[in-house]
Amino acid sequence: MNKSNKVNILIVDDDDVAAESVVRSLRKHEMDFPITLARDGLEALEILRHQNDQLRVEKPYLILLDLNMPRMDGFEFLQEVRSDKELHDSIIFILTTSDADSDRTRAYHQNIAGYMVKSSVGPQFSKLANLLENYRSTVSLPM
Repeated sequence: MNKSNKVNILIVDDDDVAAESVVRSLRKHEMDFPITLARDGLEALEILRHQNDQLRVEKPYLILLDLNMPRMDGFEFLQEVRSDKELHDSIIFILTTSDADSDRTRAYHQNIAGYMVKSSVGPQFSKLANLLENYRSTVSLPM
């Protein structure tokens, strides 16, 4: 993918502080990703399916997904996305507090692109920003 191309980011996380930290990190690293926030899996599905009147995410996009959320958690969201013929090819990275092997294995069984523990992605999510920039400039995403 050409570096000049935009990649939309959907952050799905009920923790406002964590979500805003990710946004600040991306901005600090001068990344021009359009960013949309969803508080849980249900809201994220509405956004992706264009059922939300105020928020939309267009392809190409990446999803940063927390696992532990109310209403619809990350695993329920993954299952719903992978069974939806319009969304099944979504690029999803897990960004969570859980370092449990069982969660990591379960997530990878849903064809995620990567699993990151929030405490391991560096000060102010700097490793995440670097990963996303490298990913965007290296990988061709579905349109």
